Amino acid sequence: MDLDMAQVRAFVYAAQELHFGRAAGKLAITQQALSKRIGRLESLLGTKLFDRPGHGVALTEAGRGFLEPARRVLAAADDAVAATVRKDRPLRVDVWGHLYAPMRTLAQVTGRGPGPEPGQAAVPAPELELGHGRDLPTALAALLHGDIDAAFGRVHPPLPADLTHRLVRLEPVDAVLSTDHPLAAEPALRPGQLRDSVLWAPGALDRLDFLRRFADRFDIRERAGSVNLGLPHFLTEVAQHPRRFSLLPADVPLPDVPGLRSVPLVDPTPLYAWSLLWRTGNTHPGLSALAATCAGEAGRSRWLEYDPARDWLPEKA
Repeated sequence: MDLDMAQVRAFVYAAQELHFGRAAGKLAITQQALSKRIGRLESLLGTKLFDRPGHGVALTEAGRGFLEPARRVLAAADDAVAATVRKDRPLRVDVWGHLYAPMRTLAQVTGRGPGPEPGQAAVPAPELELGHGRDLPTALAALLHGDIDAAFGRVHPPLPADLTHRLVRLEPVDAVLSTDHPLAAEPALRPGQLRDSVLWAPGALDRLDFLRRFADRFDIRERAGSVNLGLPHFLTEVAQHPRRFSLLPADVPLPDVPGLRSVPLVDPTPLYAWSLLWRTGNTHPGLSALAATCAGEAGRSRWLEYDPARDWLPEKA
């Protein structure tokens, strides 16, 4: 009997969560796809693995017996893949959050390796093969499927249990608005002053966790979404309307868009968190080197400073 690892993984995640919806979310697939995989596995094994009383799920006796061997099978399969992966190939890294320009941070990080320990040579920054993910769920799916080694962007829960992430940078965020906006002349703004403005987002807010949580926290009632056609197009839309605003990291170079102004946010200053994310157990040597260069640059550039009396970070709210 040949087992399909995608089906076994679906079973293990569902057994851990005892909830098909949460398990599907952690695998970055639909609940329908997860149910189909488990159904095919049950058909192959000739037995039910789950009971479905009411709204939840519970392991059957056969499911409980299958769980630990299934975990070992998955671990062995992951080890087999890791053992055959070329260690001299570039580290495959996806980035997301394109309006917020994640490449700026990675470029700064990989421009120099971490400082050496006393008596040791400096560790060179790893060679990277960069790609683009649309959002966090896309990056999670690519990591879980082994298509990439790491991902870089803003991470927020829930995350699959076999992924690890490390905070790299906390970046202050400014309000970007039209020069015709009633608050455009202010030298700085408190987030609550934007309450009567329209938050302009590069997509649906249910996929943009940071902007959604900012709007909820500071009572921004009017919210509207655009299509992400790049930063110049997006900011042109902001500049054309006297009540619109959006948020960008403070040191993102603004494109040459007429009628646009960037204003610092204070009391509190919102911070956008950049993290490195990878699958636990990945043995590519470039992964530890990249994590080390990130930590070194964060220390040199004081990227992880956070004062709860001064700053707002959704993860700490």
